[in-house]
Amino acid sequence: MTTLFISDLHIDAHQPQITERFLKFVATECRAARALYILGDLFETWIGDDDPDPDQKRVIAAIKTLTESARKCFVMCGNRDFLFGPAFCASTGAQLLPDPVILTIEGTSVLLMHGDALCTDDRSYQRLRATVRDANWQRSFLALTVRQRRALAQAARAGSQAHMAGLEYGIVDVNPSSVETAFREAQTDVLLHGHTHRPGVHRLRVDGRECTRIVLGAWYDQGSVLAWDRHGFELRTLSG
Repeated sequence: MTTLFISDLHIDAHQPQITERFLKFVATECRAARALYILGDLFETWIGDDDPDPDQKRVIAAIKTLTESARKCFVMCGNRDFLFGPAFCASTGAQLLPDPVILTIEGTSVLLMHGDALCTDDRSYQRLRATVRDANWQRSFLALTVRQRRALAQAARAGSQAHMAGLEYGIVDVNPSSVETAFREAQTDVLLHGHTHRPGVHRLRVDGRECTRIVLGAWYDQGSVLAWDRHGFELRTLSG
C-alpha cells in the first residue's frame, strides 16, 4: 500500500478551492493508502483547538472519517498551525508528530520536518519561531479570548506578508549548511519537508553519502503530494 505525504495547504475561508481539493483527495486517494502524513501548515491560522471556523470543521470531519475507516493520519505542526492540541487530535483521530522525526518508509529511514527550521538565513523569523514555540508563551496566548487571539493572528499574518515581501529570494529558502547538519545528525539518506513552497527532488552528498532532499509544494494553485510504495516514491501534482 501507498503512504502519502502533503504539506502547506494553508486552508482558510478565503481560498475555498483548496478546501474542496483536499476533501476530494481525502475521499478518494487517501482511502486506498496506508497512511496520510501532513507535514505542517494544514491551516493558514490555528489560534487554538476551541475555535475552528466552518472550513476547518469540514476538514476536521473529513480527517475523522478517514481515521475511522482504519486509515492512519499523522500531523506535524507548521509555522501557521503550531497550536494544535489534544482536542484537535481527539476530533480528527490524527496523531501529532514532533518536528523533526525519523520514519521508516518501505525500509528506508526518512527524516521528516516541516522545513522552517532549515531557513536559518532568516534570523528574525528564527527568533520569532523560538518565541511562539515556547510553552509559557503559548499558555499566555491561549489564555486570551478567542476574539483577542483572532485579532493578534490577523496582525501577525499581515506582518508576515510584509516581512516576506522585503526579503531576497534566497533568504526564505533552506540554508545548505543547515540541510547538511540535519542529514548528519539524523544519519538518514532522505529528508522530506515542506514550508518553502518550492517542490522538487534534490540530490546531494553529505560526508560522502548520497542523500536526497524532497520538498513538498503548496496547495494554492494545485495540490502537491508525495506517494511512496514498495516501488519507490513519486512527487506529483493534483489538479481539480
